Amino acid sequence: MFTSEAIQENVVRIAERIHSACARSGRRESQVKLMAVSKTHPAEAIAAGFAAGLRLFGENRVQEFQQKASDLKGLGLDVEGLAAASGESAAVHLIGHLQSNKSARAAEIFSGVDTVDSLRLAQRLDEAAKKLGRRLPVLVEIKLSDEAAKSGLGAESPELAELLERLPDLGNLEMRGLMTVAPLDENPETARACFRRLRLLRDERAARHQRLDFGELSMGMSGDFEIAVEEGSTLVRIGTAIFGARPKPA
Repeated sequence: MFTSEAIQENVVRIAERIHSACARSGRRESQVKLMAVSKTHPAEAIAAGFAAGLRLFGENRVQEFQQKASDLKGLGLDVEGLAAASGESAAVHLIGHLQSNKSARAAEIFSGVDTVDSLRLAQRLDEAAKKLGRRLPVLVEIKLSDEAAKSGLGAESPELAELLERLPDLGNLEMRGLMTVAPLDENPETARACFRRLRLLRDERAARHQRLDFGELSMGMSGDFEIAVEEGSTLVRIGTAIFGARPKPA
């Protein structure tokens, strides 16, 4: 059972850890946003998180969130921006791999897509956003490990260079920065090296592509977000530390 009180307690603990990581690295806590990763958790978890004050959520799959959107309406939350009766609203971003054939639906139901990993996908999202009459915030996903299960563009790949070159011409996309997922490794320095590399890549590409906004660095999850903050993350994606262990598939 999800309660706003339990979630709020977890968020307070996470905020304290972010504060400490910022203090160690000479950063302001206001420079780091918290995304509550609600993937695989039921709509009730999102509703409880909203009641606890969370205003940014991350989901992994289009089809999964379509069902949750319906469930949320039954709980008094409108999926269009997650507006509540009070007039407050929250955002839900797609943080899982997106197939280009689902781009139209993703552009319709998500507040942003944080996993753009090809020019083709960017073009499809741009077309979908244009039809909807909106500008869609996006992040470009970078792959900094050899793990086959990870998605994203290689840091030095021609595909990344082409995407960044073409993005300014996709008028219905609003490029906001980069995201990555650190390799699975018990050594915390592996994650640190990954996060540092993304920050340096961001700085380099921002100098080359001055028409694009590289302000967002989405990196760090429940197991490594403090390291990510120390290395410059502006957005940490926390699931387990907020909602508990993910439900096992039936």
